[in-house]
Amino acid sequence: MRKYLMAVIQMDTRDNKDANLKAACDFIDEAASKGAKFVSFPEVFNVIDEGQEAPELVPEGRTISLMAEKARRHNLWIHCGSIAEVNPEGDRKFNTTAVLNPRGEMVAKYRKLHTFDITLPDGSVAEESARIKPGREMVTVGTEMGCLGLSICYDIRFPELYRYLTLHGAQILFAPANFRMATGKDHWEALLRARAIENTCYVVAAGQYGKKHGTSDSFGGSMIVDPWGTVVARASEGAGIAVGEIDLEYLDKVRAHLPSLKNRRADVYDTVRK
Repeated sequence: MRKYLMAVIQMDTRDNKDANLKAACDFIDEAASKGAKFVSFPEVFNVIDEGQEAPELVPEGRTISLMAEKARRHNLWIHCGSIAEVNPEGDRKFNTTAVLNPRGEMVAKYRKLHTFDITLPDGSVAEESARIKPGREMVTVGTEMGCLGLSICYDIRFPELYRYLTLHGAQILFAPANFRMATGKDHWEALLRARAIENTCYVVAAGQYGKKHGTSDSFGGSMIVDPWGTVVARASEGAGIAVGEIDLEYLDKVRAHLPSLKNRRADVYDTVRK
């Protein structure tokens, strides 16, 4: 499908998984009623509980199974933001996203590469690596909706990942997130638009919103950015939904008029790999 509607879901996820999953299902129903053919959720959309999210199997667990049922019911694609995934080899979980087709089948799975380990300007410290084991694979998947490139939250600060995804065919880059207010207000939109412009891709970024346990406010800012860097859909404050058009013919035109990917000097880039 060369042109269709994408819905980004902005959630205010809390520590009640039942309530969160009901909200997610309601948002899918709303997106379908608006004509969306693809729905994207934010990072840790199923539960946030002071960093102690009970992990699930992916795709066999409760959350992905429920999303698969909704995909089949509405005949749409679902990008499952991210959830905590069981790590059979240790205590640290994976932060994992999955893409489901309209038959409810998982067609791609990605584990967050870059863990959020920083000290913020407000003095708060984040040490995601204490509870999350980073993945080791970069993931693209070709679908009838375009070639999808997967990432999660802090990954957005590492342009090498997105260039790899683009060079492996990606046309639509997913960046579900739980950005904090301290960084989101200054960096979030700039990073999303930069990744879209430098790779001439769509960027689909669903974000968490609201006060979370033991952290600063989540920024929200859910949006869809087109390959020219224009924001074509943006969620307002609070939990909600924004719908924008994905037009792969327009993407082809942008790449034809501004062929920066073809103008790369890969012959001299070895010096900046490490």
